[in-house]
Amino acid sequence: MPEERIGFIGLGLMGRAMVECLQKNGYSVTVMGHRDRTGVEEALARGATEAKTARELTEASDIVMFCMGTSDQVESRVYGEDGVLAGLRPGQIVIDFGTSLPASTKKIGADMAAKGATYLDAPLGRTPAHAVEGLLNIMCSGDKAAYDRVKPILDVLGENVFHLGPLGAGHTIKLINNFYAMTTACAMSEAFAMADRAGVERQKLYDVMAAGPNHSGMMDFIKAYAIDDQIALAFSVKNAAKDVGYYERMAEDLGAPSQMAVCADRALNTAIAAGKGEMLVPQMVDWFAGEKSK
Repeated sequence: MPEERIGFIGLGLMGRAMVECLQKNGYSVTVMGHRDRTGVEEALARGATEAKTARELTEASDIVMFCMGTSDQVESRVYGEDGVLAGLRPGQIVIDFGTSLPASTKKIGADMAAKGATYLDAPLGRTPAHAVEGLLNIMCSGDKAAYDRVKPILDVLGENVFHLGPLGAGHTIKLINNFYAMTTACAMSEAFAMADRAGVERQKLYDVMAAGPNHSGMMDFIKAYAIDDQIALAFSVKNAAKDVGYYERMAEDLGAPSQMAVCADRALNTAIAAGKGEMLVPQMVDWFAGEKSK
């Protein structure tokens, strides 16, 4: 049995898959309640322990892991009388696997360092199906000695594990990556919709675009839905808008407001305002096609 005791907060689709992987590899895991208890109950059935508060979970763990949707959610679990920070002791490591704001990450890191603990940001690539099999892409940053200590655990969870530099670099790279990806996805969705409007077959447009330097994996994700009626990218419009919005906030913090993110932000949030936030990103093709037909 591995010696490190792990506390895991955030058992949504990705988090529950990661916990399953850790448990399959012999790790002792303490989990915390979630509004959807499906993942918690599954973990308990495999032998996990449930903590009532983030502080209790931290006190029972050597390494604490977050997999939450927003920086506000992370901060709500870190701070307060029953938060992670209240239960921290020197030598502990806390890892944020979510996609968070770098400024928030650095603030939390400083507050944890003051208690002798270390904070790492390690946003993820790939899907829950990859997580169960330990095949995630993990973009970790922060103190190198702490990274080296948790690397064997990250290798259980990930196929490709990167150390990207000082704290916040992982979240910065993830936000840049997702800004670029969602901008490309929206552009390709509009391209197919514009072809419809002009009476051009989507397949013919794709054949030409894919034959040149425009060809990319994101283009193929959108094509899979627009032409083949298959979902190859299960990422909601709501989550895409959150990540693009975080990228814009990061750019503002850096004193370089984004010129390019504005269009993706507007497209995604217009769809959300129309009640389409749970729609998947490739389905933005339908949204653009509907908008262009008005």
